[in-house]
Amino acid sequence: MLKLEHFLEKVIFAGRWLLAPLYIGLLLALIPILYRFFHSFWHIMSHITTSTMSEITLQVLELLDTVLLGNLIILVLFAGYENFVSKIAIADGAEDRPHWMGHVDSSGMKIKLIGSLVAISVIELLKDFMQEGTFDANREGWRIGIHMTFVVSGVLFALMEMMADRHKSER
Repeated sequence: MLKLEHFLEKVIFAGRWLLAPLYIGLLLALIPILYRFFHSFWHIMSHITTSTMSEITLQVLELLDTVLLGNLIILVLFAGYENFVSKIAIADGAEDRPHWMGHVDSSGMKIKLIGSLVAISVIELLKDFMQEGTFDANREGWRIGIHMTFVVSGVLFALMEMMADRHKSER
């Protein structure tokens, strides 16, 4: 019976590697994001003499949005892989290793994720409010409601983490 239990535990433990292809997929998802960034950047540069400052600002906000999305993918990729699959040993001792790498647990990753979503959401709202033309109050109301949901969720996640940390330190 102990041999069966040991075998099951080995299989379950090895099962974490089933997540590895998902992280490879996230890495590959950076390719269209790179394309989109440089396509937008080229558009800004090729229309710089005919664009208004408002149009340039909107286009730069689009670039920021794209960068934040890329950062979010890298955060989830590194932290998720290290938390659930394996340590990235090749990064040990690397000069340019991100300082947070190896220190972000799943709850910290959730807080960083929600923080990134709030930042992306606020950029999208800012772009909407800066655009000229028709204003759809119903649509913008929903977008503001969703943004506030992200904000409140982030605050609640942070409070739960504080309470959990306080509970751990009292033991």
